[in-house]
Amino acid sequence: MAVRASSSERLEPLRHINTGLLDIAYYEAGPADGPAAVLLHGFPYDIHSYVDVAPILAEKRCRVIVPYLRGYGPTRFLDPSTPRSGEQAAIGADLIALIDALSIERAVFAGYDWGGRAACVGAALWPARCIGLVSVNGYLIQDIANAMRPAQVEREIAYWYQYYFQIERGRAGLAANRREIAKILWRQWSPNWQFDDAAFARSAAAFDNPDFVDIAIHSYRHRYGLATGDPRYADIQRRLAALPPITVPAITLDGDADGVAPATDGTAQATKFTGPRRHRMVPRAGHNLPQEEPEAFAAAVLELIHR
Repeated sequence: MAVRASSSERLEPLRHINTGLLDIAYYEAGPADGPAAVLLHGFPYDIHSYVDVAPILAEKRCRVIVPYLRGYGPTRFLDPSTPRSGEQAAIGADLIALIDALSIERAVFAGYDWGGRAACVGAALWPARCIGLVSVNGYLIQDIANAMRPAQVEREIAYWYQYYFQIERGRAGLAANRREIAKILWRQWSPNWQFDDAAFARSAAAFDNPDFVDIAIHSYRHRYGLATGDPRYADIQRRLAALPPITVPAITLDGDADGVAPATDGTAQATKFTGPRRHRMVPRAGHNLPQEEPEAFAAAVLELIHR
């Protein structure tokens, strides 16, 4: 097993790229002419989910791009009047705008949680730009039209934060207690991950972004059809409403200790993957799978690059 990064090690230096809408802060490693992999983090995490994945891939001569999503870290909107949308169409469009700005023709799209959703959106709607998809918890494009159908009670309990964010008390709570809420979620979602205070603090600094609360609240309201989207993404959202299949090669991963999305054998989502797909269970891993089990995540990315 590779030596893990210390809790204080940071993915630095950061670079910045102008996409026309955002100034995206990102970390890059590996040769500029290597096969590209874009690694996308989730809520409430940051680029350090990939603190151990990035060097594994760079050592294998991959060009590794790890961006801060909108609303996180130093990533900023260029126009203060731009709606602070967290909808799935927006984060998927940001992924394509990023690789356009970096002149990357094709890349592996890899992520979990919000980042996995962005990767699924990119793979489904822009397959020509995607070498392959790595997605924790499988097919993550939201079925907003049916979002009000209740899940099993055990799963509903795990979504407490999503319901909290539907009311203004929840917005105020996230604004006042973003670190406390995030730490509770980290512990609930990854019961076997013994992160320390330094590792948490390293990522929690990303939540100080001035758009973090607005984007998180919009994301969790939009996914239930309780907030309108940014009109600039209306066509993308219309295409996503059809729940388009993933046609590119895909590897889906489930941690068998995921506290928010219980692991499955992957068969229930089989029809959503019309290209080659492998599904794997990762023992002891929770929701932040790339930081908890970086070797398994990196291996999936490399398998798609070398297939």
